[in-house]
Amino acid sequence: MTGEKFEVKTESGPNGAILYLAGELDLGTADRLRTAAESLALEPLPLKLNLRDLTYIDSTGIGILVSILKSRQTVQSNLVVAEVPAKIKRLFDMTGLSRFLEIEGVMG
Repeated sequence: MTGEKFEVKTESGPNGAILYLAGELDLGTADRLRTAAESLALEPLPLKLNLRDLTYIDSTGIGILVSILKSRQTVQSNLVVAEVPAKIKRLFDMTGLSRFLEIEGVMG
């Protein structure tokens, strides 16, 4: 992170894309993720969100993930979330979102 509250870094190639999320994903920062993921979510190539450095997510951030999931279903592809912090995994479990995500690793 570079002093910003939230950061998204994208690695993309012919085999798919990985979005690395860091910081706090909330109402004030959600548009950054929406902008970064919008076109990638509609590609049939693999899409992964690495949450290792994500420290907080609110209902707006959860809503963005649901929106990405819907886009992925449109192209009949899944959404992988990797290195999910335990407290964020608990939030995914409480909201029922875990049932729809392919989770690769929980940290902490």
